[in-house]
Amino acid sequence: MQYIVSGYDGLDEKAIERRLAVRDEHLKSVEKRFKIGEHLYGAAILDDTGKMIGSMMVVNYPSREELDKWLKNEPYVVGGVWKKIEIKPCKVAPIFMDLYN
Repeated sequence: MQYIVSGYDGLDEKAIERRLAVRDEHLKSVEKRFKIGEHLYGAAILDDTGKMIGSMMVVNYPSREELDKWLKNEPYVVGGVWKKIEIKPCKVAPIFMDLYN
């Protein structure tokens, strides 16, 4: 099952510091999960000035429970970067899923 995960950073003045402190760890985690087909796509969410204020990811997990297991270890969650997380089920078009087979 695929999901869109939108994680929004805190609005306090230390938010960008928290993000940058765990960004490398987050990117290594994404790379690992991309290679095994769990993370399909991701991007930073920017404000009108180009500042990173969150992240969006399209992920592929067998169940919502498996997605929740990942989130418990996601560096942006553990590091207190994402303060609001929205998760919506979605269906990735087969042409895009064929890239991972």
